Amino acid sequence: NATVRVVSGNFLTARPVGIVDGVDFMHSGVVRRVDGAAIRRAIDIGALVLLSPFGFSPTGEAFNLTMEDVATATATALQADKLLFLTEVPGLHEKPDDPDTPIDTELSLAEARRLLTSLPAPQSASDAAFYLRHCVKACEGGVERSHILPFAVDGALLMEIFTHDGIGTMVVDEKLESLREAVPDDVGGILQLIEPYERDGTMVRRGRNEIERDIANYTVIEHDGVIFGCAALYPYPEARTGEMVALTVSPDSQSQGDGERLLKRVEQRARASGLTSIFVLTTRTMHWFIKRGFAEADPDWLPEARKRKYNWDRRSKVLVKTLS
Repeated sequence: NATVRVVSGNFLTARPVGIVDGVDFMHSGVVRRVDGAAIRRAIDIGALVLLSPFGFSPTGEAFNLTMEDVATATATALQADKLLFLTEVPGLHEKPDDPDTPIDTELSLAEARRLLTSLPAPQSASDAAFYLRHCVKACEGGVERSHILPFAVDGALLMEIFTHDGIGTMVVDEKLESLREAVPDDVGGILQLIEPYERDGTMVRRGRNEIERDIANYTVIEHDGVIFGCAALYPYPEARTGEMVALTVSPDSQSQGDGERLLKRVEQRARASGLTSIFVLTTRTMHWFIKRGFAEADPDWLPEARKRKYNWDRRSKVLVKTLS
């Protein structure tokens, strides 16, 4: 059935902005309520719901609304999985005041809040804080992920949904989950997480002393006080590359994207350290990494310091990813 049903209606209730700093905003309004139940009923019959930036008061007055406010309020009312803004900006730069820095592909809600407080109030849609404030508001309202995507890139929406690296910037409400750098108290949880994979030969064995010594290299995902994901980055600055090791997610939490979140964080740490690539050595998970932009290389490619420690009996595959 190629028929696409588009439904529109009086789904929004609005109220006036009123008088602010002596300026009467007249027919400009803000969203008072979204009829989420009615929108869901339209979706349930297979219709595409089209919302215009107009709302009506209970007394029948019409108010002009901003598209961003309508989108944010609607996503919150529906408790949507994603809110996507197709915008004139490419995303948020790692240093917002320096457009030459890479795009920060993922921000936790806490990071986004901190960034928002440090940015000047937006004066136009091209200002960094303009869409970020809507992303933060949506996540605070229960939307799991909010995205800032550039409409100037052909296929941006498809790239974000169907590719690993995506495009633009995503704000994630991590709730009880925390993606953070490891601290010494995490050593026990990391050991417990990786031990089964060391035992079956998937991973090289690492002792407590080694992990304690190198704990600053580790990133972990913590949920309600329990470590259920980790990865570490060992930089080789002379070769402008770094090795990612111990990328592990608890079997109880796999297939939820946490491995990709850890990979993205390691990539961010590598870029921040001035590295242009990262590499892994693996015997069993080659396809997972290849799917995410890694390419096989000869062991001779390895930095000299790492090449000297390469285990020729284990014959691990060397996979390299160039960082954009």
